[in-house]
Amino acid sequence: MFLFKTKKPKEEIKPEISQENLDLQLITNLNQEFALSLDLNETLNTALKVIINRINAQAANIFLINEKINKFECIASLNQDHLNEYKLDLKDGVMAKAVEQKKCIRVGDVRKDVREIAEFYFDLDNKTNFTTLSVLCAPLIAANECLGVIHCSNKKTALKLFVENDRKLLETLSAPAALAIRNAKMASEMVEKNKIQKEVEIVGDIQKSLLSENSEDKNFPIAGLNIPAKVVSGDFYNFTDLGNGKYGFGVADVSGKGIKSSLLMSKASSLYSCLSKTNFSTSDLLFQLNNEICETISRGMFVTMLIGIYDSNKKEMLLSNAGHEHPLIFSNDHFTNYEDADPPLGIISNIKYKEQKIKFENSSMYIFTDGITEIKNSKGDMLGSDGFKNYIKKFKDFPTNQKLQLIVDQVLNTGHIQKDDLTLVVVDAK
Repeated sequence: MFLFKTKKPKEEIKPEISQENLDLQLITNLNQEFALSLDLNETLNTALKVIINRINAQAANIFLINEKINKFECIASLNQDHLNEYKLDLKDGVMAKAVEQKKCIRVGDVRKDVREIAEFYFDLDNKTNFTTLSVLCAPLIAANECLGVIHCSNKKTALKLFVENDRKLLETLSAPAALAIRNAKMASEMVEKNKIQKEVEIVGDIQKSLLSENSEDKNFPIAGLNIPAKVVSGDFYNFTDLGNGKYGFGVADVSGKGIKSSLLMSKASSLYSCLSKTNFSTSDLLFQLNNEICETISRGMFVTMLIGIYDSNKKEMLLSNAGHEHPLIFSNDHFTNYEDADPPLGIISNIKYKEQKIKFENSSMYIFTDGITEIKNSKGDMLGSDGFKNYIKKFKDFPTNQKLQLIVDQVLNTGHIQKDDLTLVVVDAK
């Protein structure tokens, strides 16, 4: 009888994973972590925790370049306090060299390094109550732009000194960190841009609320239209029923474009809306408006404005013009201009504006800003005064509250491209 010994199963031998593969896996995991976060603080803290553990460093920091003040700013730090209280010059220390040379730099022993490096860290250590012995500093480069640096201090070994392999590893780890920081910054800037855009839209809505609403009554003698070229406008118009058959109106154009002009427009519009309800002299009203605007207007800015009061009982129009476009008066298929004008508002205070009374019967007056006459077609030709007059004639028989929209729609539908605010007001004497 033969006895056979059963063989013991061989233990499964697991292949050793090289440090290079471990680092490759670490970088892959790091990229995945970064891809999930668009929050800059979260991204930076994640980066530091991973890097400090793998490098085996005592402390690590991320400095980003603040281009507005031309300084390094510490915006994330592990195990080294008070760095966020200081702004470091872009020309100082190993960080400056890392940015300049666009490569990771190792200072094996700070105390044995060149004088300026040693002095930089001695000074910084005194401020932060930290002792720097060895340094790794890698630039954060994404899309050929240096965003800042990752800065590691003191290897957690007996000598506390980094070696060349540590430098190579940090240089490798800095690439995904830089890309993540760039993505997070872009996301943050996009959020801020959207926030600003929303605030601009709110300003635009407020501006629209300052404009008078057209009456549904076809017999109401005044109507207006404003189409901003952008979200906000530097033009405004206002009209109101003053009672006893009198109607007041004003049209203005603020110099320049953008938020600054729109804020001045809002001020001028509010002032006019308030003062025009109690002051029925167009000359005195412009005098008041001019002095108020002169007190706070920015250098180089001004407001052109035409205001009037239409008396439907007397068939008269009272007008004053502060540097605004000359209005067109259309009567019996003929055009005439009211050409009297004084300086715009906001240039010189205490100006006495002229006031003129004209007969106004069976006529229409069109007050406008240069956005309509200077609008161009695809060939670059301006509509001009004559072109505008042709549209006035075309829609002369339509109701007051409809004709302006018809004119503008026709202008835009015939290939004219709006690049400036379009503002029109019409006063019809029945």
